[in-house]
Amino acid sequence: MDIDIKKKTFLNFVGLLRSFLIKCFIGIVLCSSIAFLYTNFIFEQILFAPKNPNFPIYIWHRSLIDFFNLSSSLYMEGIEFDIQNRKMDGQLKIMIWTSFTFGLITSFPWILYQIWKLVQPKLYNSKTRYSIVFVTITSLLFFIGVLFGYFIIVPLSIHFFMNIEISSIVANQIDLTSYISLVRTTILASGIVFVLPVVILVLYKMGILSTDTLKGYRRYAYVLILVASAIITPPDVLSQVILVIPLVLLYEVSIFFSKFMKSNHITE
Repeated sequence: MDIDIKKKTFLNFVGLLRSFLIKCFIGIVLCSSIAFLYTNFIFEQILFAPKNPNFPIYIWHRSLIDFFNLSSSLYMEGIEFDIQNRKMDGQLKIMIWTSFTFGLITSFPWILYQIWKLVQPKLYNSKTRYSIVFVTITSLLFFIGVLFGYFIIVPLSIHFFMNIEISSIVANQIDLTSYISLVRTTILASGIVFVLPVVILVLYKMGILSTDTLKGYRRYAYVLILVASAIITPPDVLSQVILVIPLVLLYEVSIFFSKFMKSNHITE
């Protein structure tokens, strides 16, 4: 009898997982198809914009330097540079993978909703209305992370790498794949790491983490945050610090909310 119950439970889980993957796949494909129709706008107005000298962060940085009457030599300027494609099918592959990336980003709320439906039975009779809160807050954090990566980390990365020079006789000829990969990876990684508080709270709700655990492993969490920021950002201290600060704040916010939930006995 126990074997039959376990088998039935396993088959139910497989069925739920299959449904989850199919629905997520359909959402991503649909959003990716729409993104593919607007690839010209995505490349011209979004992906190639951070290398433009008039990109917002460069203007903000110059204004900040001028506000504090600092030397103009500290300006972080955008750099106009050519991007080359060296493979016959290079542009087509970039179009497809970029469309997929934007499809993944825009379908993120739908994927979250499917994840909620999958894990909801494990959250101690969580009410259906919480799905709206979960999807809204998590999506908001994700999109804030994406924007943070796009407007802050990407321009800093471009500025850093384009100003590294081993010799004046070496010219930078930027490959299309290299540039797009930098932008895509940065914005996706930034979006994902900004979801950290929700992940922690869900694990807390499921009983996997506790407030004491979050406090006790704070130093290890900070090390992981430093490692993550080093991977996402270019190897300069400024970029890493800019990313570390919000991640540390998000971790502390997670601890605060876990304490709040514990003190108010929020279990539903």
